[in-house]
Amino acid sequence: MKITICGSMAFSDAMEQIARSLQRKGHKVFLPEGTQDYVAIDTETINKTEGAKKKIEKDLIRRHYKLIQDSDAILVVNNDKRDTKNYIGGNSFLEIGFAYILGKKIYLLNDIPDIQLIQQEIVAMQPSILYGDLDRI
Repeated sequence: MKITICGSMAFSDAMEQIARSLQRKGHKVFLPEGTQDYVAIDTETINKTEGAKKKIEKDLIRRHYKLIQDSDAILVVNNDKRDTKNYIGGNSFLEIGFAYILGKKIYLLNDIPDIQLIQQEIVAMQPSILYGDLDRI
């Protein structure tokens, strides 16, 4: 299966580890462009304006959408971030929506977060929750 990994760049190290695990299981895996660049840095120190500028200059949102188009499924790495359990941010929420509209399978590594602004929409898109177990794919 072709799987595109989605998630906050704060989880870049976990995304790379998960990609390797899935590849060992025979899956073809796509990571967000630049994931490797974030592994070695503290994402909390990234200037938010610079992040948006990079997304615009490199057209990262559209490029990741194309990876989702070319995949069978997405896997959202939604670990805990700061005070939010199973964090899903704005960009990952967009990617879940892209996958849903494209008819792709949607996997969440962990349960749906209790984020009022997006919780019901995520429930409505009916993701498969892995509860941390990649063998559920």
